[in-house]
Amino acid sequence: MAKKTKYHFNKETLSFEEIEITFLKVLKYIGIYAITGIATGVIAFFIISYFFSSPMEKSLRKENEEMKNRYKFIEKQIREMNEVISDLRLRDNNLYRVIFQTDPLEINEDNNIRYYENLSDMSNTKLMNYITLKTNDLAKSVYLQSKSYDEIVMLAKQNEDRLQNLPAIQPVMNKDLRRLASGFGYRIDPIYHVKRFHAGMDFAAPTGTDIYATGNGKVSFAGWKQGFGLCVIINHGFNYETLYAHQSKLLVQQGQSVKRGEVIGLVGNTGKSTAPHLHYEVHFKGQPQDPRNYYILDLTPEQYDEMIRLSESSGNILD
Repeated sequence: MAKKTKYHFNKETLSFEEIEITFLKVLKYIGIYAITGIATGVIAFFIISYFFSSPMEKSLRKENEEMKNRYKFIEKQIREMNEVISDLRLRDNNLYRVIFQTDPLEINEDNNIRYYENLSDMSNTKLMNYITLKTNDLAKSVYLQSKSYDEIVMLAKQNEDRLQNLPAIQPVMNKDLRRLASGFGYRIDPIYHVKRFHAGMDFAAPTGTDIYATGNGKVSFAGWKQGFGLCVIINHGFNYETLYAHQSKLLVQQGQSVKRGEVIGLVGNTGKSTAPHLHYEVHFKGQPQDPRNYYILDLTPEQYDEMIRLSESSGNILD
């Protein structure tokens, strides 16, 4: 078969010229086509591998995603349990500090601080190690907290009289409350409209609502007190006193002994007050204390958390 001759048009000479085909040119063309083919094949392989996985690869990928989701759920549970332990520890320390006047247990706070926001970036081995570490930290915290409560039980048995006298319940029952008007700390004065220190808690309730003694003790004052209106002060011993102000009627007299839960008066609007409510204070060694640290006998953990939330969000006071 005769060899075909190829030509190309030369624009400068305006004539057709024969194309000379050498071995090097042939080799060059073959190399270009080979490289192009290989590159196309590699790209096609990766596209097919990524978008068209084998059944086994799909199954493994699905299991891997499910495992990471389970790790995320476990990590969320550990985080929530650590928050509960922190809340228990805070209340526990308040019990130690305020009630038994003893130091709280030394607990390393660093155990439960670090959390990874994106667990999907971690390998399976790192995920296992991370969850194991957090679980061990949680177990350690639970153990230390159990030791702390064991000590509370021991102190409670040794201080039974103090616990009977301790102001440890709310002075107004939850069912009688319209709302918790204000908590302990700096609040806006309803008359002078300036921020001032509020030394107790205000419980908004209808006039005539029962007011309860919050611990055993003796009435040291029952009568009219400037700013407080009709007021009762109970000395509980052990350096504790409680004050109940703005009452509409007093049901106890000075010198009278009272028991925790005994009705001592009725809610009113006497003295410097803008609406019917009870203003309640707790004093230890003559210094006002945050009453919410003492509601340890009549509130569930959920009710206690809600009471704290309301006391912190209530900015206006009624006296």
